Amino acid sequence: MIFNLAQSSRHAAHQARKQPLAAIGLFLLALFVLCGLAAPWLSAYSPAAIDLTHRLEGPSLAHCAGTDELGRDTLARLLYGARLSLTISVTVVAFSLALGLAVGGVAGYLGGWVDTLLTTFAMNTFQALPGILLAIAFAAFLGPGFLNLVLALAIGGWAGYARLVRAQVLAAREREYVEAARALGASGLRIFFRHILPNIVQPVLVQAAIGMAGVILAEATLSFLGLGIPAPAPSWGAMLNDARSHLFDSPHLVLFPAIAVAAAVLGFNFIGDALRDRLDPRTRMELGL
Repeated sequence: MIFNLAQSSRHAAHQARKQPLAAIGLFLLALFVLCGLAAPWLSAYSPAAIDLTHRLEGPSLAHCAGTDELGRDTLARLLYGARLSLTISVTVVAFSLALGLAVGGVAGYLGGWVDTLLTTFAMNTFQALPGILLAIAFAAFLGPGFLNLVLALAIGGWAGYARLVRAQVLAAREREYVEAARALGASGLRIFFRHILPNIVQPVLVQAAIGMAGVILAEATLSFLGLGIPAPAPSWGAMLNDARSHLFDSPHLVLFPAIAVAAAVLGFNFIGDALRDRLDPRTRMELGL
């Protein structure tokens, strides 16, 4: 067992040297998840506790990241904000991916007028405008709230997954193993879920990892505009919005949430790039993975 642990450690160190950005991404992602899950134990303060006698304090032993204009502990709000961002990103990507798999899979597998209808009138329509503009429009229409925010971001992002799935299904449905399964009398659902879906999941996973970074940035943008989670929920975007008027007298209010957003986005982007290199046979051979 000790030998296997040492061998695994050497292998992990070798992989980290081969892909240093992947190691950084894993570290940032692990830190992001740890802060979100262990927020109640990592901070002694409530993120919504107001203490006007200690408002706008800089970093100190009592408040490691300072306090905001209402005396709330910035570190506590950052930690609980990580939990909120993680929940929203996972929920939005799962919903968008499920919808994209359904629409893109049907369009790619059936083809014909079904493909034309779904591609021309569904995917192209939603991709005619930038996803963030669609999210802003739907968030403004639906109003603030967790569920409304998830729906707004998912509506603005599902078409990209659908187009990717459609392209992969169009290529996979003509492969020999699909033709063999069809000749043996397998049903369309069995062919799709048993033979096509497992062979197109790799690029979809890469897109999902990168999509989580986009969701975190989009959620921060909507919260900054006042269209995200309503106060007093600790959102990184809302923290940046509240800190605008204190940019020069209390710069820590802007610095710490900005670093948190950047670190989370970089972590997921690095993970996406590492998955792409890992799953691509040519790149894997070049890197010696």
